[in-house]
Amino acid sequence: MSPFSKDVTDTTFEQDVIEASKDVPVLVDFWAPWCGPCRSLKPVLEKLAEQYEGKFRLAKVNSDENPGVSGQYGVRSIPNVKAFVDGKLVDEFMGALPESQVRTFIERLLPTPSEMLRYEAVQALSDGDAEKALKILQQAAMLDPKSDAIVADQAAVLLDLGQVQSAQEAVSRLSPLASRDARIAAIVARVGFAANGGSGEDVASLSAKVSANSGDLDARLKLANQHVLQQEYEAALEQLLEIVRRDRKFGDDIGRKTVLSVFSLIKDRDDLIRRYRQLLAAAIN
Repeated sequence: MSPFSKDVTDTTFEQDVIEASKDVPVLVDFWAPWCGPCRSLKPVLEKLAEQYEGKFRLAKVNSDENPGVSGQYGVRSIPNVKAFVDGKLVDEFMGALPESQVRTFIERLLPTPSEMLRYEAVQALSDGDAEKALKILQQAAMLDPKSDAIVADQAAVLLDLGQVQSAQEAVSRLSPLASRDARIAAIVARVGFAANGGSGEDVASLSAKVSANSGDLDARLKLANQHVLQQEYEAALEQLLEIVRRDRKFGDDIGRKTVLSVFSLIKDRDDLIRRYRQLLAAAIN
């Protein structure tokens, strides 16, 4: 049995395809025993899986025996090969393509040398070595100097190292459209909060200022930034909402703008975002 290809069922699809594709691309071959073109394509895929030696995995799904996953992914004609990367369906083809075309399809899925370095940097970070991760990302940037993803990675690592000014310089190199990517937008927001929270005043002293003078909106803004840095997002949103209620024009509408920046950091907190969107709308209107 090859370590690079396996038969997959409705039961094992989540583990063998979705989860496995978070490590390497997975090609799923939907086939059936009665399908002539399937019998032509299958050995081509198996041969390439061996040649690429684990750079991608081949998952073979008998569509007759596994109608659940076949129906879930809209398999209506076979052979149908679907490619998964990072847990998501990213590409596909139908029919028994010649080996050269299948190889071209595979090559499009494989990470570039700079992307491989990014994966190494992630591993270094998970091992607790941010300095090593930064050096690896510098190598990746030399290979792909126009990559916003690499620049954003550098900014995030610089923040982890406490180098806020360098992180600011990094995000200044991002392309104008980079913030359309939710992950990059979140990193840019983190850098902004880190920069704005560098007043040297902690939560306790800023809270005291706000208690002594509820109209001190500058103190409220700094307090919100400190709450964000400590991942106390609801407390931050409360302060920002109060700024909007008291003076919409303060800091060129900084209260509302900062609320939106916080949303980019907590995109997995639908409940919190929904509630504070409603409260923000009420404060504005």
